[in-house]
Amino acid sequence: MRKIFLAFLFLFVFNIAQAQDKPAYTIFNSKGKKISYTKMVKVLSTKDIILFGEQHNNAIAHWLQYEVTADLALKKPLTLGAEMFEADNQKPLDDYLKGSIDRKGLDTLVRLWPNYTTDYAPLVNFAKDKKIPFIATNIPRRYASMVYKKGFEALDSLTTNEKAWIAPLPIIFDPELPGYQNILRMMGDHGTPELVKAQAIKDATMAHFILENYTPGQQFLHFNGAYHSNNYEGILWYLKKLAPANAYATISTVSQDFIDKLSPEHKGLADFIICVDSHMTNTY
Repeated sequence: MRKIFLAFLFLFVFNIAQAQDKPAYTIFNSKGKKISYTKMVKVLSTKDIILFGEQHNNAIAHWLQYEVTADLALKKPLTLGAEMFEADNQKPLDDYLKGSIDRKGLDTLVRLWPNYTTDYAPLVNFAKDKKIPFIATNIPRRYASMVYKKGFEALDSLTTNEKAWIAPLPIIFDPELPGYQNILRMMGDHGTPELVKAQAIKDATMAHFILENYTPGQQFLHFNGAYHSNNYEGILWYLKKLAPANAYATISTVSQDFIDKLSPEHKGLADFIICVDSHMTNTY
């Protein structure tokens, strides 16, 4: 009987080892050292504000966003926020969280991203169930479009009520930041100073609403495209300019054909880098 038990135990352990032999993702620190999910959450729980940078269609990133949210919510009061919701949609988003409108009402009143159902509804519904605030942090896209066409000066024409949905004017701006310069290089002939300013007004506005809704002693977890916080720039640059005393952490998501070792170009992107197998199914 003991031999049979040991044989079953061996098969059980062997099967687990085999199942873990091809993981879907690996987490690294900024220097490229492997780190466990548990260790990452432990570090994150000590921070005031966390920027979770995603690849918008990456299923693993969205699943981990939910898991990180659920685990952090157990440790201290939490506020959520996201690039995917524009500031002028805050009231209907609040109404949904309170149960004043249903999902159909949310669809009607809020400019939801096409992948909302698969990727962001789980986070919003978690906030609704747990009575956690969820902040629409992004600039209304029509105002970002104005900046893209005519620069920051175009925002001066907004009414006082409209200006409540963007970062306070005038906007602090450093066009020489490597991230903004990289946008110009990637866009080639299509890159313009106004294009970079349109990116900056998004970063500045998200930072503004994060800080406006952050409560000391609690925690703010923000979801955004990784390019808005990679290399400790973008949103984080504005956060540190406005509130340098807070403790910040960043997460980035990357894809690689092999995830046992972080590629050199991905090192330093963030405090924690989620490296996903490039063959992973995307959500769209």
